[in-house]
Amino acid sequence: MLTEAEIRSELAARQENFSLSHALYCDPGVFQTDLEQVWYREWLFAVPACELPKPGAYATMQVGAYPVVVIRGKDMRIRAFHNVCRHRGQKLCTHASGTTPNLVCPYHQWTYDLEGKLVFARDMGEDFDAGKFGLKKVHCIDLGGVVYICLAEVPPPVADLAKTASAYLAPSGLSDARVAFSSTIVEKGNWKLVMENNRECYHCGGSHPSLCRSYSDDPRRTAISGPDAANPEITSHWTRCEAANLPSRFVAGPRLQWRLMRMPLLDGAESFTMSTRAAVARRMGTIPFNDAGSVLFYHYPNSWNHFLPDHAITFRMLPISPTETEVTTNWLVHKDAVEGVDYDLKTLTEVWLATNDEDRRVVEENQKGILSPAYEPGPYSTIQEEGVIQFVDWYCATMTDRLAPEPAMAAE
Repeated sequence: MLTEAEIRSELAARQENFSLSHALYCDPGVFQTDLEQVWYREWLFAVPACELPKPGAYATMQVGAYPVVVIRGKDMRIRAFHNVCRHRGQKLCTHASGTTPNLVCPYHQWTYDLEGKLVFARDMGEDFDAGKFGLKKVHCIDLGGVVYICLAEVPPPVADLAKTASAYLAPSGLSDARVAFSSTIVEKGNWKLVMENNRECYHCGGSHPSLCRSYSDDPRRTAISGPDAANPEITSHWTRCEAANLPSRFVAGPRLQWRLMRMPLLDGAESFTMSTRAAVARRMGTIPFNDAGSVLFYHYPNSWNHFLPDHAITFRMLPISPTETEVTTNWLVHKDAVEGVDYDLKTLTEVWLATNDEDRRVVEENQKGILSPAYEPGPYSTIQEEGVIQFVDWYCATMTDRLAPEPAMAAE
């Protein structure tokens, strides 16, 4: 296992516009440091808010060593807590999701209300102060229908992202959506490989025949620093959408940690379907036409998303080990859309179910190659893999900043 000093050396030795070293993708010490310096400190996508439609609805997630429960309270506010009983540390919620009137520990039945207050603890004596043993809170924010958590004691600033994401997602009416289908897979690859694969479409023509019916693999359309502003197809699409009160133009956060923009699909395509037509007859929110394209929204380190006129797709990844990553995909539709009437589930999900499995295979074979003693970092295409370069630059800069050695104390 590499030490922090050795990880700093690996980062410093990285060649510009080249992939990372074997150790930065595979070493257990690097994985643990990634957890400590990235995953335990950044805002992480947790769930679409509509997954928790009523008081007591909850979802659980595992972020490294931390089990977390996200739950909607009686006041309809969504909160997050460490999924650990304050008595002897038992996990409170053992299922991926569910609904409960209270959070009850299965071990000794300590009971917490939906706001995390301890309301019952049997036989603890007259001097026991239940007020000191409420659930430990996790920072939680709803960004216009997508819920983020942060495990840090003091989370990074989020106001700009919250304002921008809320504006771009508002037309999708996510508060009036529901989860039509959910899929969770485990990819046997490092989390950085999963994100790198998502950040480019260099591989799409050879790997994603279904997706390429509607999504362009032209890097000039989805450039990480913004699409070609001289492209009349894109600029006219933005003008048309913005006239219909659909925020569209490229906007990004510091170091491009997050980005939002509305992009047209290929040749007038309406949705990610085999026919390229809308999968759901009832449109989302206030979007007035089927060919409004997709709002592309990514946020490092763990999410990328598509918000289309007829449905939305959210993607969340969570690291499991140096060479395993969990990816959860949710398909959202209008809450009143009826399966079998307004949409067919196979039509809705088949393109991205296939694409996710294709990506899984790509990532796993990529990981196998990097595990070989013959592997050495190779050059990225500055034309096709600009997004990968930007992600790797973000990762390396973030880790370098946070692993900087403490300045030496001056001698007295």
